[in-house]
Amino acid sequence: MPFSSRDIPNEFVTRIAVAGGVVLLVFACIFARLWFLQVAKGAEMRIVSEQNRIRLVRVPAARGVVYDRNGEILVDNRPSFDVVFVPEDAPDRRAVLRTLATQLAEPEQAVLERFKAPSKRPPYEGIVLRRDLDWQGVVALETHQLELPGVTLQVGPRRFYPFGSLAAHVLGYVGEASERDLAESTSALRPGDIVGKANLERAWDAQLRGVPGGQQVEVDALGRRVQVLHEEPDVPGNTLTLTLDRELQEVAENALGDRAGAVVAIDPRDGEILVLASKPAYDPNVFARGILHSEWRALTQDPLRPLNDRAVQGQYPPGSTFKVAVAAGILERNLVSGRGGVHCSGGVPFGNHYFRCWRRGGHGGVGIHEAIVQSCDVFFYQFGQRLGVDGIAEYARKFGLGLPTGVELENEKPGIIPDTEWKQRRFKQPWFAGETLSVAIGQGYVTVTPLQLAHMTATIANGGTRYRPHYVKRIEAPDGSLVREVAPEVLSEAGVAPETIAEVKSAMRDVVMAPNGTGKKARVPGIEVAGKTGTAQVVKLADSNRKTRASRDHAWFIAFAPVERPEIAMAVLVEHAGGGGGANAAPIAQQVLQYYFERQGRVPAAPDAVPSRRVTQEAHAVRSPAPDAL
Repeated sequence: MPFSSRDIPNEFVTRIAVAGGVVLLVFACIFARLWFLQVAKGAEMRIVSEQNRIRLVRVPAARGVVYDRNGEILVDNRPSFDVVFVPEDAPDRRAVLRTLATQLAEPEQAVLERFKAPSKRPPYEGIVLRRDLDWQGVVALETHQLELPGVTLQVGPRRFYPFGSLAAHVLGYVGEASERDLAESTSALRPGDIVGKANLERAWDAQLRGVPGGQQVEVDALGRRVQVLHEEPDVPGNTLTLTLDRELQEVAENALGDRAGAVVAIDPRDGEILVLASKPAYDPNVFARGILHSEWRALTQDPLRPLNDRAVQGQYPPGSTFKVAVAAGILERNLVSGRGGVHCSGGVPFGNHYFRCWRRGGHGGVGIHEAIVQSCDVFFYQFGQRLGVDGIAEYARKFGLGLPTGVELENEKPGIIPDTEWKQRRFKQPWFAGETLSVAIGQGYVTVTPLQLAHMTATIANGGTRYRPHYVKRIEAPDGSLVREVAPEVLSEAGVAPETIAEVKSAMRDVVMAPNGTGKKARVPGIEVAGKTGTAQVVKLADSNRKTRASRDHAWFIAFAPVERPEIAMAVLVEHAGGGGGANAAPIAQQVLQYYFERQGRVPAAPDAVPSRRVTQEAHAVRSPAPDAL
């Protein structure tokens, strides 16, 4: 029997009405929420949704390749697997990072520190937690992908130095952009980008860096790439061709061996740097993959300071190599002429001090030519006094000593060429005449860099023109078009008479070629070599007390060749050699000069060495582990 409205209790009707009202209210709220999200916040929600599904990924550009003057690659790039983390894709970031640290076999704290490093970044921008992951690590992460939401592997270019530590102090190294780099950059530098941190990589970073590209990619719920929707290719950095000669650089570094020191060779015709070696050195590859704290601590705490570029930043007393600049001043001021000179009996008294010559028995009668050839200290004591400290400083500066050369390497040191004004400014004291004797033989307050001495030697070799030393020869765009040709730059003329230069060159020739010259060990058969030896005293101790490395003398040798038409000028320093430049530094110069002319077929191969074969073998050994008294 059907119910009539009168049969339904009022209480039940009320309940139905309330339930219906609640249902309507719920639907109204849902509708309102849908309206709010789809209409009022529609555009914003659409962007968030697209970001969850579609990402814009920055594609780093490959840095420009660097070649030596003969077209051999010095700096290159190779593929690298990088571990990238997008925090927005991880519901529990701490758990993901803990799992990741386990898979990478790293302390959790180390991974957390790298995660915290970028202070500012756009949403969904990946943070690089590990660079250059090995194949075992790649397999481990791919196997545990489901436990690592937000973690992906990206393939990018990694800087690669195929010859390891060779020329490291010229090439420099790269690293991740710091907060300071980001603040100082005028380009679109982003956290995680790789920039040059030292020397060539830093000085020429704008040319080498290139322009990053981008990809529009679709990702899944774990942030993994599903497909590439659109791509803007990156533009690699420009290619740099250097003036360095890779093989000659290697011969110089091999000749230095395990000794601390520097070798600089310059083409005196245009200022191109052929060799710029500093030992000990470091391997830039460890910076490219991200240097570990233990590696950085080992480098910075090494007492031999391998990060220090001795060729450009090392300031040393030049010893007797300084005498060629003093000799030029003596000749220019006409303080000696013809057969004029001094009688060297082994020393000279001055005040209450006796200044000794390196040859205790003396040289006898000595003119300026023999004084340079035999490096007679007594001659330079006496004529240095006549020239005066200000005169010595004037002619030293004419050859570029005591001044930065302007080479495009960071932190180049100026050295010190003292004069009366310098001492008054530095110590608030007048100059004492006895101090001039030490300065005249390259001691006392005098300090120079190996690059400055090579620069001075090149200036003498070419007749008096000071070219700015430079190591970049040409810059080319990725398509091979020429961006810039680096032309020789004349800094100044030394302003010294040709006759003076000729006399100095003649004496330097006999330092090497004459029977009584002190640089005989730099001879190259068939080539006329000019040079000057030097021994720089570090501390005033009796020979018997010079037992510690730090108290031993530095050994110097400067040279150029061939004498008539110089093509190469150089300076060699052996730090704390404990012996003279003729015995310790000249043989290094000889090996470099021998190889330079031997490779051109101008001299026969040395009977006891085959440099080219040695270079090839050692270069191969370096390349193999890289993939990953005067």
